[in-house]
Formats: sequence, C-alpha cells, structure tokens
Amino acid sequence: MAIEVLRTPESRFANVPDFDFPLAYVKDLPGYEGLRGAYIDAGPQEADRVFLCLHGEPTWSFLYRRMIPTFLKTGARVIAPDLLGFGRSDKPVDDDVYNFDFHRNYLLELIEHLDLKNITLVVQDWGGILGLTLPVDRQFRTRLSRLLVMNTTIGNGTCPSDGFIGWRDYVAATPDLPCGPVIARGTRHLTDAEIAAYDAPFPDIKYKAGVRRFPQMVPIAPDMQGVDLGKKAETYWRQEWGGPSFMAVGAADPVLGGPVMDQLRQNIRGCPEPLVIEDAGHFVQEWGGHVAHAALESFGDI
Repeated sequence: MAIEVLRTPESRFANVPDFDFPLAYVKDLPGYEGLRGAYIDAGPQEADRVFLCLHGEPTWSFLYRRMIPTFLKTGARVIAPDLLGFGRSDKPVDDDVYNFDFHRNYLLELIEHLDLKNITLVVQDWGGILGLTLPVDRQFRTRLSRLLVMNTTIGNGTCPSDGFIGWRDYVAATPDLPCGPVIARGTRHLTDAEIAAYDAPFPDIKYKAGVRRFPQMVPIAPDMQGVDLGKKAETYWRQEWGGPSFMAVGAADPVLGGPVMDQLRQNIRGCPEPLVIEDAGHFVQEWGGHVAHAALESFGDI
C-alpha cells in the first residue's frame, strides 16, 4: 500500500540563511518506493573520506551548517540527509508509519545506494539513537572508520534522564510543536532567520507527524522496537570498536547532557575525554565550528 505523504513546497526554504550547499534527492529506495528523500552532498564525489552527518528531533540537515564548511576544508565529502518526515524529505502523514526500523533501514539503504566508504559518523540526538546502531549490520562496519558523537544516547530499554520524560510529555501535549522557538530556548544566539529556518519544513500541523512521533519512539522500555539493536550496539562499541572517536557535550542540556554522555562514553571503547561546552544546550551543532575544528585536530586532519 502506498504511503500518503506531504512534500514541503520549495518556496518555504527560499530565505534559509547560510545553507547554500549542493542538494540531492533519492527516490524509490528498496522498501521506500514512492518516497523522496533529500540530502546535502557537498565536496568531491571521489573524496577518500566521507562525513555522514545525522540530525535529530525536531531539526533537519540545516543543523550542520556550522560544521560542514570545516569538514569540507579537509577535502572530504559531506553527506547530511534529512530523515523522512523532516527537512526537504517527504513527510508521511500517518503517525503510525514512524517507527525505529523504518528510519534505521532508510539510512542503511541510503548509505548502500550512495556506496559511502571510509565514513566519519557524525551524530547527535536521534542521529545517534539511530546511527549508533548501524554497525550492528556487518556490512556497515566495513564502511565505518571514525566517530564524532554529540548529545545522544543508545536506546537500550532504560530511560536516559528525567529531562527526557519531561520533553517526551511536553511534545505529546503539544502536537503543533513550534520547532524554531523550542530550539531557540537553549540556543540563544540564533537569529530570527535561523529560527524561521527550523520552522521552514513544517507549514502546518499536518507536516509534523515525525516531530510528534520521535520522542515517543525512543527505546526506553524493554519491549520497545530498537531495544535489541541498542543492546547489540552497546556491545559493539564497548568491545569491538577500534577506530578514533571524539565526543562533544553540551553541558546545559537537561535531556541528554553530561550524565547521559558520561554513561555513553563508558560504552565507546577508547573514547577520550570529551570536549565540554558549558553554555551549549542540546543542539550542540549550533556551536559546531568549534566542535568540528577540535574533532579534526583530534583525528589529525588539521
């Protein structure tokens, strides 16, 4: 059965600031026939390293605009997808379409379609909840070389924090979530144009099924979809991972801040002491120029 979707008019993105990166689309990936996904594809196609930047809730690839230029200076390719339901990607209307496997499998299909190799995985929020489980698939492991992780968690059937419960309940009670203003609460340096850019993908409530669903999908109970993958992912990162890692923590995040990231760090083999940004909130990429430069220094790219 075809999935009913909405597609945000391109005119909504006309005034998005500082985001003039090459845009590409993919249609009809296996299992996603009839759906169009958007992604930023910047830098040389033949580059020997790829930064794969995965956003979370309720954002889109715009969140990485402060990091992408720094990555590009190394000669690398940068891929920053918009998850289905977000950004310029198609937005299924039915809330029930949104589940853990739907989004995780989409990422795996996209990576396979683009044949990405020597990947530096860059994740935050749901970008990590999904992205940190990708190495459970052995084919993805052969493509992965480095990790840059920001405020996120692995869904293993336990609740990461009281702050998360507050956020989940707030979104459940606010079906027409004002995305831009919510992001601006902990990111006070955003301009009005940047705040509007976070609202751009969502002309009205009908486009916000993904925004509503994602907090409810976080695998915090043992019977939730994604828990088994999360437990396998913890084992992989703790016991098998051997590549370079870099962690940045927005300390002012009440949802996935310092204590949650301390726990995650214990599950990433060889992860060094994190870069802690005291005034950064949940959306650490908004301090991304500093984070990207520090990560590349740590990796030896600059």
